[in-house]
Amino acid sequence: MSDRSLTDASPQEVEQTYRAITRRLIPFLIVCYISAYIDRSNIGIAKLQFTGELGITEAMYGLGGGLFYLGYSLLEVPSNLLMARVGARLTIARVMFLWSVCSAATAFILHPYHFYILRFLLGAAEAGFFPGVLFYLSQWAPGPRRARLTALFMSAMALSGVISNPISGLILGSMNGRLGLDGWQWLFLLEGLPGCFLAVAAYFYLTDRPADARWLTERQKAIVLRDLEQETTAKQHQSHGRFLEAVKDPRFYTLAVMAMAMISGLAGLSLWVPTIIRQSGVKDVLHVGLLSASPYLFGIVAQQLVARSSDRHQERRWHAAGAGLFGALAWCALPLAAGDPWLSVIALNCVAIGMFGATGPFWSMPANMLRGSAAAGGIALITTFGSISGFFSPMIVGWVAGRTGSLAFGQYYFGGLLALGSLLLLAARPARPVQAADLALAPSN
Repeated sequence: MSDRSLTDASPQEVEQTYRAITRRLIPFLIVCYISAYIDRSNIGIAKLQFTGELGITEAMYGLGGGLFYLGYSLLEVPSNLLMARVGARLTIARVMFLWSVCSAATAFILHPYHFYILRFLLGAAEAGFFPGVLFYLSQWAPGPRRARLTALFMSAMALSGVISNPISGLILGSMNGRLGLDGWQWLFLLEGLPGCFLAVAAYFYLTDRPADARWLTERQKAIVLRDLEQETTAKQHQSHGRFLEAVKDPRFYTLAVMAMAMISGLAGLSLWVPTIIRQSGVKDVLHVGLLSASPYLFGIVAQQLVARSSDRHQERRWHAAGAGLFGALAWCALPLAAGDPWLSVIALNCVAIGMFGATGPFWSMPANMLRGSAAAGGIALITTFGSISGFFSPMIVGWVAGRTGSLAFGQYYFGGLLALGSLLLLAARPARPVQAADLALAPSN
């Protein structure tokens, strides 16, 4: 169907098309990412039991937490480039099955080295899922609509904290000793194995391209393809279509630094929120789990509000950097609240508001300066930089915490890195996003 036959497409018809895409893809992708993020982050509350049993120190825990990101970073770019060739449903199914097996296997670790190996393998297994979905969404919606879609997908990170922490606290407290297994072993088994079933569902449920979507009408397919083609044309002179061109652009590394700040900061939240709350004076593991959900609740709300504002104003940089600077200030205020449970939770809530608020507008930015094959490799490389930071940061924070007996340095570290990334984002002025006016989103006169 040609563009000319779509000149009578009303704004309502276009909105209905993208609502159909959102309803079909986003809820399922959210469930998949919730499963991934739970398997990645449930170690934070399991730490309250298994580290003492296995003799794992704070520094050793930080090393294990970082090894996840080492495995992730090594395979992220190859996985995403492979996805561009074999399609999303096969890639996502493979990734989900492997990470679920690795997560469940953590229930049977007997030695710190087992912990190191499985965290590395978990990261290697999950590599490519997050940047792969970002690339996947770029094949279904043009830039002006992408921040909200991205934020909806990434709400899974915050939702996983809301869901996982209370449930994990309940498992730790109620399943301990059942069938001869400790509570933390049950936690990894019960939260890890469901991903295997989701992997099978992903293969049969997802559609690789709009043209193959049986759940869209031919006219709806034509609307999506028209908008994506017009976006590609509008980006010809302001974006890179080749991977090597992208990595020569200084703006690319501005995005990489912000990705480093955000990924390492979110890793800090998932790895140490339960510990921060316990050190503030909360001893009951179920109460720790319930309070650990609070930052993620606030994060979900902020994430969606900032993304809606970013799409409405067609602005990414100030939305991402502004939220990032708010989160940086909250990180730096967190040590001042040490010892007070309520002040600590309030500070953690503010950290989550800033960090999750930045995710939607920021992660829609790489697709504005990248297109075609450069988008698959470039988005993966940006997240790889972030994953490398995610490898070193927990090691540094864990080592200093072991030496000083305090997490204050780590909180200042995460805050400082987030402030740096936000300020560089403001200074670098990345490529102008494609505006709604650049696309034929309304009928021609």
